[in-house]
Amino acid sequence: MRWWKVLGLAGIAGVAATGVVIARAERRRRAYTPEEIRERLHTRVTEAEKKSD
Repeated sequence: MRWWKVLGLAGIAGVAATGVVIARAERRRRAYTPEEIRERLHTRVTEAEKKSD
């Protein structure tokens, strides 16, 4: 097998793996309800305010 074929297959595998990671992160992000997002944001703001004091 030529080196350019191996390189091409590795590139295709990399693109596919990246797509899987992005899709998984998107599903995880969309699984939150608006109330959960609001609660998490409030928690982060409170923590940031504590650190800045």
